[in-house]
Amino acid sequence: MELNLTRPIAFLDLETTGINVASDRIVEICIIKVAMDGSTETKTERVNPTIPIPAQSTAIHGITDEDVKDKPTFSELAASLAKFIGNSDLSGYNAIKFDIPLLVEEFLRTEVDFDIKNSRIVDVQNIFHKMEPRTLSAAYKFYCNKELTNAHSAEADTLATFEILKAQLDKYKEVAFKDKDGNISYPVKNDMQQLSEFSYHNKNADLAGHLIFNDKGEEVFNFGKYKGKTVSQVFSKEPQYYDWMMKSQFPLSTKNVITAIYLRGFNKSSVNIK
Repeated sequence: MELNLTRPIAFLDLETTGINVASDRIVEICIIKVAMDGSTETKTERVNPTIPIPAQSTAIHGITDEDVKDKPTFSELAASLAKFIGNSDLSGYNAIKFDIPLLVEEFLRTEVDFDIKNSRIVDVQNIFHKMEPRTLSAAYKFYCNKELTNAHSAEADTLATFEILKAQLDKYKEVAFKDKDGNISYPVKNDMQQLSEFSYHNKNADLAGHLIFNDKGEEVFNFGKYKGKTVSQVFSKEPQYYDWMMKSQFPLSTKNVITAIYLRGFNKSSVNIK
């Protein structure tokens, strides 16, 4: 099934120095941009991460320090990548938890504006795990009846993700879900807004999912000793927790969110004092 698009969608995959969103770097990126008429453009770049690539990461994707020593840094590529993606929706395999937060983190280190607030994110892995829990290679075999050769090459993984999403739309177009109130829905429909909503396990307040929204639309912690507690209340009673988070290895995107919440509470307190 071809995608029903109201604007372009960019499928992406990253090969990296590791899996820490806050500290690891991109060594290869592939973006397949699908236009509303179904035509595609592909952009694949090797990237000098400016830090050593650990042997365990090279063992997965096959990219060594030697391979990228003469390649451009992300800062040098950022403007062209942002322009290529443009106002597209975004998709990937494990994109919500890893690829997109790490990509945003790389952009935050540059002076290039990369705003995804209006982008809908479709995570093919989350759709897969909700419907048929497997790995990417198994997903490709399951949905497309193909073997994924050259796995952990950014371009091969990105192309497989694009093909899997189209196959998922074909397979699940008539599969209905019933919620606790007995309402029937068809969550895997050819609609990017609906697919984006179905891609999330929680409604994230930050990209990495350290903070989520509760039923009242309040930001709450999704980790640690304050899990389930509202961020604003914790910061009000224990401002040193904000300081600890800012000094710890949380992603810059998460720190931007907690700073906004902290300042919001500070401004509210200032108004009350007046």
